[in-house]
Amino acid sequence: MITVKEPGAAIQLIQRTAVNEFPTILKICALLILLILPSIAIYNVTLHPLAKVPGPKLYAMSDLPHLHKLVTGRWPFELKKLHDKYGPVVRFGPNDVSFTSPQAWKDIYGYRTATKKIFMKDLRLYRGTLTSSPNILIANDADHSRMRRLLSHAFSEKALRSQEDLMEVYIGKLISALRNRAENGVGGGIVDMAKWYNFLTFDVLGDLAFGEPFGCLDSGGYHPWVELIFLGFKLASYMQAIKRHPWLMPIVKLVLPRDLIRKQSDHQKMSFEKAKQRAELGPKDRPDFMSHVLRANDEQAMTLNEMGENANILIVAGSETTATLLSGTTFWLLKNPGSYKKLKDEVRSAFQDEKEINLQEVSRLPYLLACLKEGLRMFPPVPSGLPRLVPEGGAFVDGIWLPEKVCRWQSLVVLLNLMMLTHKKKSVSVPHWATYHSASNFTLPDSYIPERWLDDPRFAHDNTDALQPFSYGPRNCLGMNLAYAEMRLALARVIYNFDFELQPESRSWDKADIFVFWQKGPLNVKITSRKL
Repeated sequence: MITVKEPGAAIQLIQRTAVNEFPTILKICALLILLILPSIAIYNVTLHPLAKVPGPKLYAMSDLPHLHKLVTGRWPFELKKLHDKYGPVVRFGPNDVSFTSPQAWKDIYGYRTATKKIFMKDLRLYRGTLTSSPNILIANDADHSRMRRLLSHAFSEKALRSQEDLMEVYIGKLISALRNRAENGVGGGIVDMAKWYNFLTFDVLGDLAFGEPFGCLDSGGYHPWVELIFLGFKLASYMQAIKRHPWLMPIVKLVLPRDLIRKQSDHQKMSFEKAKQRAELGPKDRPDFMSHVLRANDEQAMTLNEMGENANILIVAGSETTATLLSGTTFWLLKNPGSYKKLKDEVRSAFQDEKEINLQEVSRLPYLLACLKEGLRMFPPVPSGLPRLVPEGGAFVDGIWLPEKVCRWQSLVVLLNLMMLTHKKKSVSVPHWATYHSASNFTLPDSYIPERWLDDPRFAHDNTDALQPFSYGPRNCLGMNLAYAEMRLALARVIYNFDFELQPESRSWDKADIFVFWQKGPLNVKITSRKL
């Protein structure tokens, strides 16, 4: 028997024992890993309930290949390649399945029926809130219905008519700034349209959400607050990976700049406080979101915290997405001179004076709408899928049965899978990029052809229901009508006033990385005022 006369000696003995035995402990751990990891990989590929779903075996073994592509900005493109190889259903992780069929939109995102269960959102995709109050993206069904009912007043047809004048103010500023650069030779007449479209949409959304713009159009530069938003996009991809595996957080913190995390938090706090300040002023005689929401408040009103949380969502969702679509459509028009000329002819023949361009009139331009829809297909603002969780008891998606649970030994498998970089939740989605560029859905899927939306017989067999850029079902995008209104007005007035020439350095502009949103580079065009 070992006896120790004093505590210090005991501690020294433990330390010596630990040091002496440490190599043995390491060997045992290494042996366990060598035994367990191959076993889990074999299970995931052969005995897992999703083993028969098509997809690469490497992706079925572990989340690691998916997460690598996610944090390097290449995931949507990689997933498209997988669908090209394996078909409309692809397993890209131990518990992740992707679909590209029109039916999958209905099965995953559609309304609840007597025979259809609801697929809840996979909250690993979404950023957390500053307070205990939810926002409309992550709210449960009851809170989501309440918030959507209140916010819908800000996106109604009546609200849209009242918001037209506000949009016209900022579109007018965009036209003036572009004309100054075209006629006075500012920058040699070369402008970055991606940047100027962002200036427009952030100013519009700033005014609608907070009652005042960011001032981007006036200054010709990004407001520091807007720069914080862009900084957060890349961080969001890392956070998605971390939320799948929270134990990775200490490792990621070592490589992520602390300043980036702090700035992202600063953005949330600023938008939150700004929205609360606007809400506390009450409804005003102006068409911003808060006025509409506050007038509709009743016993199911949104709290100030909920308004603050939702304002942050509205700014990002309503600005970056619209600017991306305008940029993508402009790029593809300039890459396709025939389509560009056809749109110019339609817009310029429809109006004798720029003052005639309004929401009612632009809604009568079929080729303009076709160009925007084709832009949404070719360059979707949110290229990835929005994952949902398989409901309790399992469900069918496009004829494929997806069980809810992993197996009878789920707890053991989940514990072991942590070592293989996998997660326990079974997740399904319809990815925009892969779906819209699928030859199963669209003829000549990688070609920009607006005529496919105008009953051209060449595209009679296109699955047009596959295009759902604003998502589908009870949680689709509330701002669809506002987005279409802003896009139609802005593009019509830009096309009416100017001629564009895409510059050589931007001819591969679409080859950008994706971190939730596109990491857009400069869309440089030479701009010339139209000769009337």
